Amino acid sequence: MSGAPAIVILSLLQLLLLLASAPLISGIIAKTKARFQHRQGAGILQPYFDLAKLLRKEVLVSPVASWVFRSTPYLVFASTLVIALLVPTVVVPVPLDWVGDIITVIYLFALGRFFVALAGLDTGSAFGGLGASREMSIASIIEPAMMLAIFTAAVTAGSTNLSVIVATLSSTPASMLNPAHLLAFSGLFIVTMAETGRVPVDNPDTHLELTMIHEAMILEYSGRYLAFIEWSSQMKLAIFLALLSNMFFPLGMATTLAPWALCVGCAAFFAKVIVLAAIVAVVESTNAKLRLFRVPELLMVAFILSLLALILYFIVGA
Repeated sequence: MSGAPAIVILSLLQLLLLLASAPLISGIIAKTKARFQHRQGAGILQPYFDLAKLLRKEVLVSPVASWVFRSTPYLVFASTLVIALLVPTVVVPVPLDWVGDIITVIYLFALGRFFVALAGLDTGSAFGGLGASREMSIASIIEPAMMLAIFTAAVTAGSTNLSVIVATLSSTPASMLNPAHLLAFSGLFIVTMAETGRVPVDNPDTHLELTMIHEAMILEYSGRYLAFIEWSSQMKLAIFLALLSNMFFPLGMATTLAPWALCVGCAAFFAKVIVLAAIVAVVESTNAKLRLFRVPELLMVAFILSLLALILYFIVGA
């Protein structure tokens, strides 16, 4: 199978893989956290039931809300789907890698963040404005740290194309243990915790108004609007875990369209993502949420680690 049909089929399969597995990854993290807290916890399939319930519920909209509030869930969901088509999960090269590179991915994340913050302000809610202000302040530190961490891998491959980065590292396994790459991985992991609203930066399981960031912006959403926002957040976490696993440890990635290679690629993807999800759960279970004014200090650590990784690469080399 080759040509346009193969591109369409592979793109759809990758998209469906991330769409279907994102709630499962969130369920695994929640279940692991519950076990650490000596609780039974909900099943790992609970996020699917929650999304189905929200899709059936009535939508309530503030009378002062404009088209921004109503359009944001669909725009955020659509932008996340586009990102899912550009990030390597099972096979390299990504069928639609010609559409955009890692710069496109970063700006698509920023587009979704901007509209969610705008929607938080649109309803006239004090909590929405509070969350939007905090989100934009934190984003000003997150984005430079993310770009530096990813550029460390990009300079190794000589390209910002994610498929080229993953393919280059797959052909040189020794480079995965390069100190620069390990530092960049650490920086991007901290960015992942902050960008997806996890502890110690934010707590996705609480609605305590004085401490929440992401939840404050979506507090006015309900029904299918909230379902699309929550599903987008789960996909965002899955995409970041895919970036961490496949960009820095691209073991098992399929390089051909042979069925056995694709099966191995799927198995490797799920194994790596589940390990990273367990690490996220351990970090959340062993750390308390930081005070808001301490969050920039943690993000500066991510920025410094990413900067040191880039400097170390040019000093030591690949």
